Amino acid sequence: MTPSHLAELDPADMTWPPPPYQPPVPPVTDEHGVRHFHGVTYATTPGYRPRLLDVQVPAGEGPFPAVVWIHGGGWLDGDRRYPPPTVPAALLHGSVLTAGLALVSIDYRHSLEAPFPAQLHDVKAALRYVRRFAADLGIDPDRIAVWGESAGGHLAALAGLVGPDTADAEALEGTHGVGSGDTGVRAVVDWYGVSDLAALAGQPLPGMLPGGDFPDPYEALLGGTEAERPALARAASPVTYAASSTPPPFLLIHGTRDGLVPYSQSEVLAEALAGAGGEVTLRPVEGADHIFLGSADITGIVAESVTFLARHLDAKG
Repeated sequence: MTPSHLAELDPADMTWPPPPYQPPVPPVTDEHGVRHFHGVTYATTPGYRPRLLDVQVPAGEGPFPAVVWIHGGGWLDGDRRYPPPTVPAALLHGSVLTAGLALVSIDYRHSLEAPFPAQLHDVKAALRYVRRFAADLGIDPDRIAVWGESAGGHLAALAGLVGPDTADAEALEGTHGVGSGDTGVRAVVDWYGVSDLAALAGQPLPGMLPGGDFPDPYEALLGGTEAERPALARAASPVTYAASSTPPPFLLIHGTRDGLVPYSQSEVLAEALAGAGGEVTLRPVEGADHIFLGSADITGIVAESVTFLARHLDAKG
């Protein structure tokens, strides 16, 4: 028996070569009325794994505002399905959906697959895809925000700051997936992301010994020669673009005892955003290490983040 979504295919849409993405198929609806689109291919590139995203849409009548979640992992690791181990997926996902927001969780190329700006290209491709297929997904294309942690926080900040008025915009936007279109966002939540790679590149990281099996995440992300790396670090740093246009509202949340990405990284970005006339809130998590280790209020951190996003996206949860 032919699956229903295959029976609905229009032969006119069957072209060769196929487009570098797949339109979403009808979702699975759970017992709570939440619609799930699993493993949607939003971009392909010959020689690389397909880039996938998942979408969860609240029960009820849409279209709903959406949050694009970008995972961490030092640009070397990570998976769209899993938040950091300190943040239960049920808490993160449930808080977003309860607020009346759709959640789009994306994968992107890791740095040993392709150096920067491949990761930003993938985030931009995901934003283009969500807008292109917003009606199919039940999403409002005019109300989209980004939220990331660690490496994902860095990419979320870049997604919010790199736009059509940015120097080298064409090179930073990329043309993967849906090749062109608006990639702007209404708000950014950045959990303990790197903002100034030039200040950190070359510094030894805790637990990463010379000659060990774990690659240096900054060298892997930037690529290039040692002589080229300072310029590459500036090009990959959110602070470089903070003054290029009026930034969207930012919420920065960072542990004050973060041993992997110093709290000062968020301070520098907050100062640059405020100097550009942007709305920015810097929220220290006192005594917390990376991924908020040591914090007793993960639920409160998630709630503050979702409240910020819901307010700026005019959600009606």
